[in-house]
Amino acid sequence: MESLRSRLLLGAVLWTIGLFIVTLVVVTAYMLHHPGAPVKFHRLFTHPLPLTIVALVCLALGVLQVRRGVMPINQMRTRLGAVHQGHDGRVEGTYPSEIQPLVDDLNALLAHREQMVGRALAKAGDLAHGLKTPLAVLTHEAARAAGEGHTDLADAISSQVERMRRQVEYHLAHARAAASGATPGARCPVVESAQALTRTLLRLHDGRGLTIDVDVPADHAVRCQREDLDEMLGNLLDNACKWARSRVRIASSRVNGIIVIAVDDDGPGIAAAMREAVLRRVVRADEAAPGSGLGLAIVRDLAELYGGSIALDRSNAGGVEVRLRLPAAHGS
Repeated sequence: MESLRSRLLLGAVLWTIGLFIVTLVVVTAYMLHHPGAPVKFHRLFTHPLPLTIVALVCLALGVLQVRRGVMPINQMRTRLGAVHQGHDGRVEGTYPSEIQPLVDDLNALLAHREQMVGRALAKAGDLAHGLKTPLAVLTHEAARAAGEGHTDLADAISSQVERMRRQVEYHLAHARAAASGATPGARCPVVESAQALTRTLLRLHDGRGLTIDVDVPADHAVRCQREDLDEMLGNLLDNACKWARSRVRIASSRVNGIIVIAVDDDGPGIAAAMREAVLRRVVRADEAAPGSGLGLAIVRDLAELYGGSIALDRSNAGGVEVRLRLPAAHGS
């Protein structure tokens, strides 16, 4: 009885029973007041085929009408599912007058939310851009202080400037990921990002004899913006390349609507206790070691903003295997 279709069908059946009883009462009362009526009704029911045809046609039309009445509800449910999955940005379609105002209000709410997210992202970008000049000035002052022999002061300024820069990048990435996660239709093929990053890292580590194997199916795509996936994979691949002896591997698989991206290396690895420590929520981006960019902290937080996760384990090659889980894009 929780289904609207069940309620409509039950209502139609009860209406039919009630109508039949009313008709029976009317016919009985008519026959009681008109003694000659039974003969006429007897003649009417002598050939029941026309009445049977009319009854069946009415039943068929009644079922069809119930189906047509429920169809807009099913359509709206499908459209809402598409919006939830990020395939559509609004609930499309034309609906009955009782439902259309609800759909219009919902689309207005979605548009307003998208506009507010866009404004917030623009504000975050303006803030980050506005801080670049003061940070550049401080960097220049630190270099000048170092040239004048004030190395302790220069090191302190440079350290704090780098810490502020990482904080700006960290929170800007947060704002961008939050906006991207709310953007309908977000889709990024994993192989495109992996191959582009591989080419860049091979150039950076040229001369070490490092190889990066990419084993990512072409149809694996995640619900994520390209710049955010590049941010996550870039950090993971960069860390793997720094610690690898000769080989890094990136592969992906699909498990129950989740794309699992595994990055592993043949380096010295990390002890199990340390693996848990580097992923603890108390580890902040500004506490990361210099040169590590946003590190595993931003990878973890970006993944969580997209409804994913990150985990560390020991690689079969002896190093570290990082498994990044992200929701699969629609149709991948």
